Amino acid sequence: MNRLDPQFLTVPLTHRALHDVSKGRPENSRAAINAAIDAGYGVEIDVQLSSDDKAIVFHDYDLARLAEAKGPIRQRTSDELGKIRLRGNDESIPGLPEILSLVSGRVPLLIEIKDQDGAMGPNVGLLEQAVARDIAGYKGALAVMSFNPYSVKLMGKYAPDVTRGIVTSDFRSKSWLYLPKETRKRLRKIPDFDDIGASFISHGIADLTSKHVAKLKSRGVDVLCWTVKSEQQEKEARKVADNITFEQYLAKFPDQ
Repeated sequence: MNRLDPQFLTVPLTHRALHDVSKGRPENSRAAINAAIDAGYGVEIDVQLSSDDKAIVFHDYDLARLAEAKGPIRQRTSDELGKIRLRGNDESIPGLPEILSLVSGRVPLLIEIKDQDGAMGPNVGLLEQAVARDIAGYKGALAVMSFNPYSVKLMGKYAPDVTRGIVTSDFRSKSWLYLPKETRKRLRKIPDFDDIGASFISHGIADLTSKHVAKLKSRGVDVLCWTVKSEQQEKEARKVADNITFEQYLAKFPDQ
């Protein structure tokens, strides 16, 4: 098991990069990533799968909220996606190889692999393979994670030397109602941590006092959290979390 690079525990991580549409920096955009790097922050990004099985840096499953287009991202080729403008500036949707070159080890990079099964099940693999191909040989602090335990376990097969973790939550918010009740109840307990070879969790801020988080932390497991949106939230989060993923304000560095 590979532990997180120490930078992931000391440098605050920008959620979907340092995005601010009012300043021309959409989520997961080159502009947002460059802004994070310039400020010395780490970068967390999301990846989805194109129709030609390429890793695309984009959060949503549908294009409409973030881009000047509609429909599932999975139904567009990487070339097509590379020509679609993001809402908020004149950039197009980037592929993972370009973003890896852009970051180039200057700050820690955390890649969230979005669930392609639809219900956190085993029907995954193509996106994981694409990510593994792209990150092979990357020089710098890098880690991958996913809500889907099957995805995390597959990354151990496709990229065994890359640190991997699982994104966790209480799975109680309305946004999780698409998942069967029993699935949500099971995932809440973080039961797959050891089996999938995870070395860290990134847990929802509203549930950081969970006994399941406490149990892992007592074992020395690194705990990140998402998504901190104010200095007050950060103060509370750091009582449990080793580091934060933040947005909507500028987090201070631990020594400030």
